[in-house]
Amino acid sequence: MLARQIMSAPVVSACPKTTLLRAIELMLETGVSGLPVIDAQGALVGILTEGDLLRRVELNSEVRRPRWIQYLRSPGTLAEEYAHSRGRMVEEVMSSPVTTVAEDASVREIIEVMTRNRIRRVPIVRASAVVGMVSRADIVRALGTALAAEVPHRSRSDAEIRRDILAEFDRAVCIPKAAIDVNVRGGAVELRGCITDERERGAVHAAVENVPGVTGLRDHLTWVEPLSGTVLLSPDDEKDRGAGVDAQPAAENGAPVEGGRP
Repeated sequence: MLARQIMSAPVVSACPKTTLLRAIELMLETGVSGLPVIDAQGALVGILTEGDLLRRVELNSEVRRPRWIQYLRSPGTLAEEYAHSRGRMVEEVMSSPVTTVAEDASVREIIEVMTRNRIRRVPIVRASAVVGMVSRADIVRALGTALAAEVPHRSRSDAEIRRDILAEFDRAVCIPKAAIDVNVRGGAVELRGCITDERERGAVHAAVENVPGVTGLRDHLTWVEPLSGTVLLSPDDEKDRGAGVDAQPAAENGAPVEGGRP
């Protein structure tokens, strides 16, 4: 999935000489959280985001530092903070320079850029022209589309499902495969064994849930705390115990259960 496939376009932008009030009105009218700032020659010179508007004298939220700390900071830094908290024009408040990505960048690359630079949105450029914007919301929307577009799978045997689960356990080094029994019947997966870190349970569930053909999951994995040796039941077993249900496995009509300890 590429930037041009998920970006928001056309771009809502501001000029350096746009008033801050007008820029705020534009953000509220269009529902965007950041405006690229483009000069008269079409060059991207900055970006105005919600984060740039948090430290304002009008909100009594400007940066305040003890006088002795101010003496230790450069005059340029102090001037920049002053302009950000009091400026009335976009060029005085915007962030610059701007991190951008090309329109053929992958979603993975975009996420890495956002994470590395600690930003929430990034302009998408073609040559030097801004053609779109990708925000965290656009990435979440793309994820939702991908999940909704999953293709229905063909009917699969219990043996195939179990094989794929164990293969995924092998790929995920965080899962203690040797300590887990995987049983599959009619697409429903039953897990028995133990884990030594409760966080492993989430990884095990994710591995099982992503295997095509799985129709359900029953977790009987106990959590054995390594230091104290305390044994805690799984949430499913705790729920069964509270309801007075026997959590031991039972073969229906004497039918064998597919699987066993790998």
